[in-house]
Amino acid sequence: MMRQSTRLALVLVCALALTLGATPPPAAALQDAAVQMIPSDFSALANQVRPGVVNIRTVKTIKGGGPVFRHFFGDRDPFRDFFGPFMNQDPNREFKQPSLGSGFIIDREGYIVTNNHVVEDADNIKVRLINEKEYDAKIVGRDPNTDLALIKIDGVEDLAPLILGDSDALKVGTWVMAVGSPFGLEQTVTAGIVSAKGRIIGSGPYDDFIQTDASINPGNSGGPLINLDGAVVGINTAIVASGQGIGFAIPINMAKDVISQLKESGSVTRGWLGVGIQDLTPELAEYYKVKETKGVLVVKAYPDDPAAKAGILENDIIVAIDGTPVEDSRALSRFVAGLPVGKKIEIRLLRDGKPRTVQVTLAKRDDDKITQREAGPGAGEGELGMRLGALDEATARRFGFENGEPGALVTTVDPEGKAAKAGVRPGDLIKEFNRKPVASPGEFAEALANRDKNAPIGLLIKRPGAGYLALKIEP
Repeated sequence: MMRQSTRLALVLVCALALTLGATPPPAAALQDAAVQMIPSDFSALANQVRPGVVNIRTVKTIKGGGPVFRHFFGDRDPFRDFFGPFMNQDPNREFKQPSLGSGFIIDREGYIVTNNHVVEDADNIKVRLINEKEYDAKIVGRDPNTDLALIKIDGVEDLAPLILGDSDALKVGTWVMAVGSPFGLEQTVTAGIVSAKGRIIGSGPYDDFIQTDASINPGNSGGPLINLDGAVVGINTAIVASGQGIGFAIPINMAKDVISQLKESGSVTRGWLGVGIQDLTPELAEYYKVKETKGVLVVKAYPDDPAAKAGILENDIIVAIDGTPVEDSRALSRFVAGLPVGKKIEIRLLRDGKPRTVQVTLAKRDDDKITQREAGPGAGEGELGMRLGALDEATARRFGFENGEPGALVTTVDPEGKAAKAGVRPGDLIKEFNRKPVASPGEFAEALANRDKNAPIGLLIKRPGAGYLALKIEP
């Protein structure tokens, strides 16, 4: 027993000696930057960037709420809660309304980036610098599709332009700082983290927002989102009106080309392929016998546009452009829009499960032409969350219908729309609308326009492999 006790004591002494003699972990490892949750001080960063941030005040002739407040609140004007009866005397009367926003200087020539909705339809624009001096500004160019605008002030010395960073390198969870004039409170600094990237909020065809919990409010529009290196990584644009701590910024990498084009020509020119597209869902991938859901389904190839001229057909699946894989429809739209007009690109696609490659020369995107197309026959289908197409010989053969069979073919279904909730799927052929025959997408659109909007819609559809189904879409 004595020997065992002595042996145990020796073991403990040796272990203690090894512990005391061991080299402690370096202090740097305990203070690793990844573990430091909150920067010790934002003041140096704020002092560095604030001289490059400006307050923008405009006067607009409007009816109802101004664009800045509509951008944040929709039709709900928060000031009506305070001034209620005085604002309801004549809602259609034109009047001059001051509006506010922010912006940031990008060079010493006086060019300033802001949001389009801040300066759109402005009768005059005033820019106030950090030294409280105020200058008249003119619009150089605007791009409503990305909600970006470039304005300019002249004859100003000692401007402090901000550095444009790299938003692609921005990581979720990293710290950022917003600077602007929320509710007219100039040079306000707020901080938070990047909550998410690639957010789609339905504001336009090129949604790709940075989400942050740095406080953003009306008046912050157009101000910069700054990383800890003092570089602009985003342009603060919108909030979720019903939420708190959720703001959105345009990635600076998306804005760089837009800003460059606005500076050079006052407008933005984008490449145009000429196709209607939708994401490749798992159901569609299975139907078309595609192994992965990466790719984009062509639901319309517009006649006389680049894709149709190159031989791209409806129901083709685009999988790559110039060797770059196509993940989804928005990625395709952004990629093509960023290419120059006249550029010849190589598109890799699948047709009937077989790979093909076509060469397409891009045209210029014409937003007015696109709007007219979307406003054409059948556009009312959008309110149900689906799009229809005609059943030609190729689509009839592909979906298993008879050539020339009457009906309206469902080509696209929004997963969040009313049609999807009722059970409508791509590939369904609509035969009747409220017990009346439907022979074409045009007849469906006419029936939809003339219906009782407060009553449900009864559809009789023919589904490949399932026969006839009766579905009801609630109002």
